[in-house]
Amino acid sequence: MSIDWQHFTPISSLAGGTLIGLGAALLVLFDGRIAGVSGILGGLLRAARGERAWRIAFLGGLLAAAPLWRLFAPLAPAQPVAGGAWLVAAGLLVGIGTRYGSGCTSGHGVCGVARASPRSLAATALFVAAGFATVFLLRHGG
Repeated sequence: MSIDWQHFTPISSLAGGTLIGLGAALLVLFDGRIAGVSGILGGLLRAARGERAWRIAFLGGLLAAAPLWRLFAPLAPAQPVAGGAWLVAAGLLVGIGTRYGSGCTSGHGVCGVARASPRSLAATALFVAAGFATVFLLRHGG
């Protein structure tokens, strides 16, 4: 294993992680809600009147973060290793998995692990194990 030092981005990674944690903390402190992106997106589809604004603002912030960062610093180039059909299939599997797992990596991995939730610890361990297995199979599967 080797590290790609040319594309290693510790500052932007640290800034992104800090902003994710700050966003999750602010949502819990001011609204008492867990910052699970899949839940926020899913809730937008059937949101009550007072629920839409904060959900749209949260998701808009997620989408705007990378373009805003690019205004001040360069971003590492995205280098997908799979084609469009594989990316769509992977996205669908992630969506199905988050539905059955009652949350995604943000809700379980960021908020649930911070709260020491047993369900979130198990879900995050499975997410990480699935990621390791996928990378291993893609790189060594033939």
